[in-house]
Amino acid sequence: MAVIRSRLKSLQKWHPRPGDIQAGDPVPIHRQRRNQPRATTLSDTRYRREDDAKLLLLKLPFIRLVREIVTNCCRPRDKEFTWQTQAIQALQEAAEAFMIHLFEDAQLCAIHAKQITRLHRGIRPARRIRGIWAGLGSPLKGNSCYNAP
Repeated sequence: MAVIRSRLKSLQKWHPRPGDIQAGDPVPIHRQRRNQPRATTLSDTRYRREDDAKLLLLKLPFIRLVREIVTNCCRPRDKEFTWQTQAIQALQEAAEAFMIHLFEDAQLCAIHAKQITRLHRGIRPARRIRGIWAGLGSPLKGNSCYNAP
């Protein structure tokens, strides 16, 4: 009940009568309500990414990384893979989308923990909350319900 009364008091506006105002009294200034600065950065990054059509990661280092991963993981030593430009661009867009969503979740974790800077302490819970279906590994590893006899 006390909360309701305090809210009603805060909602009531004070309207001065003509006799209450004297010459030289300060004029009340109504300030605009501001959002939390950390909360606005989350929406700013999302909207900046939607407005901007170009990629955030540099192309050549990303191509080198993809080729190195393919060379180390799945390519026989005597064969050379050729890559289409569209395939590399699709991989890069998917990687950037994954990273953007991961940083959005990490920002939410940082806001929840009342932190200003995004740290590994914010990225770890974000990855953990997203789970194995968000690109963190194969669902067949370590989960007994996925292992078929």
